[in-house]
Amino acid sequence: MNRQIMVIDDEAQIQRFMKISLIAENFDYVPAYTAVDGLKQIKNAMPDLIILDLGLPDKDGSWLLCQIRSWSQVPILILTARDEEEEKVRLLNAGANDYLSKPFGIKELIARIRVLLRDLVAPSAEHEVYQLGNIKLDAANHKVWLKDQPITLTKKEFTFLKYLIQQPNALVTHQQLLKKIWGDYHLNDTHYLRVLVSQLRKKLEDDVNQPSYIVTEPGIGYRFINPDKD
Repeated sequence: MNRQIMVIDDEAQIQRFMKISLIAENFDYVPAYTAVDGLKQIKNAMPDLIILDLGLPDKDGSWLLCQIRSWSQVPILILTARDEEEEKVRLLNAGANDYLSKPFGIKELIARIRVLLRDLVAPSAEHEVYQLGNIKLDAANHKVWLKDQPITLTKKEFTFLKYLIQQPNALVTHQQLLKKIWGDYHLNDTHYLRVLVSQLRKKLEDDVNQPSYIVTEPGIGYRFINPDKD
């Protein structure tokens, strides 16, 4: 069964380009031209991924992003001509999974779509359970506990934590993490990690100034402290 991609963009030229490109890659293509129409179609079609333009004629794409995130975790790829870093961080904080600045190439678009859809695939059977200090992580069932209380992590937060906790006290570079979580097209997008780590620290009750778990190595990467090791 083909994955269904909804494209919400009012530009006919972009829609034609998307239709040809997505169908050529064996995706099912669903168009919408306004925010209101897109919201209705999302609830009816339940697409596997949404490509959302910010500059819609009736409402800003940011409004639609917030509406979708109030009830769904469907992957959302933002199309934007706004290239400021603050805007990109704002979109990630609001729930976007990725963004693509206009103009863009078809190879990069498809690569980013495949990375986002990869997260929807059921994880392979893993049996490792990691216990470091007050944190317990069950790799097979994608569950995490803090002080014996379950906490809810996004897929990317879980992947980040698991990647670090598997190699405690080791330095993991920005590039290793970006490639692991977002793919080859994001090797320089360290602000993705800043947003993710900030959100994860809150859930782990980890003080950035006196970290108990995640240590930042400025300009390089992160370490997970092993509290059980002298």
